[in-house]
Amino acid sequence: MIVSILPVLTTLIDQESSRPAPPGVRALAGELLNRYGDAAQAILFYGSCLRTGDDSDGIVDLYLLVDSYRTAFRSRRQAFTNKLLPPNVFYLELPLQDRVVRTKYAVLTLKDFQRGTSVQWFHSYLWGRFAQSVGLVYARDSQVANQVREALAQAVITFIARVLPQINDRFTARDLWRQGLLLSYRAELRSERPQNLVHLFDDAVDYYEQLTRAAMASVPFAVEIADRGDGFHYQAEIPARVRNRNRLAWGLRNVQGKMLSILRLSKAFFTFEGGLEYIQWKIERHSGVKVEWTPRLRKHSLLAVVVLAWRLYRRGGFR
Repeated sequence: MIVSILPVLTTLIDQESSRPAPPGVRALAGELLNRYGDAAQAILFYGSCLRTGDDSDGIVDLYLLVDSYRTAFRSRRQAFTNKLLPPNVFYLELPLQDRVVRTKYAVLTLKDFQRGTSVQWFHSYLWGRFAQSVGLVYARDSQVANQVREALAQAVITFIARVLPQINDRFTARDLWRQGLLLSYRAELRSERPQNLVHLFDDAVDYYEQLTRAAMASVPFAVEIADRGDGFHYQAEIPARVRNRNRLAWGLRNVQGKMLSILRLSKAFFTFEGGLEYIQWKIERHSGVKVEWTPRLRKHSLLAVVVLAWRLYRRGGFR
């Protein structure tokens, strides 16, 4: 199924993704290009450091898009696991002047990125993330840049199309994004508290308002838009049977996503140096839940991730 994308949507995404990245992010991107060479197609910057514009606090979230897993990795095992359950996640520290910048970066082929942001992809892992604000730090050429931005536009359309049946007929852009972010975050093992998700919209209201209006023409529902003086309001006509199927689909995503999250966490311990410490820091920072590691769990990291996931779930570390 090919979804028509209006130029106004790709223009908005082009403007947003072209904002200059902080020096630390550019340095990290340069190091990834040194490591991956000709396999690198594009580098995307997203997450909390993008929203704050500060790369000195926390860990920068990057996505490295490559031409193929075989050319990106010397290890056949890494190439195989990345293809089997994408993405592979790695950790990198880089000295920069008088400080150290850190990144958690994921590796994905451009083709898998395009597939994962499209309406054909069931789970929200990619289209839920990349419907949000994203920076394009590097693209090999203009053709790749256009492909990436079209995939980002597809992510927005997919996100809205999957969320619309789960909100009232009459809604605002804030209603849409708040519910969509909540649904997509619940479909994974995430440490962020649900009440904090609305800030993702509130931190960039103008952008998300414009993005919503631009994408509505491409969603598979009849949606009316009205400017009532206090902002734009929407009304969608969605049959009850579509809403029921959509509710079931989100229930399945919740189950599928949590299982995939545990598998990805398990896989990450083979690629992510300091993985236990990173995950513990991430959980404590966002949820306040503290879990101590025993020497036995530190020795058996694969067992540790299963135990950690269960303990944190019981204590409210995951939502």
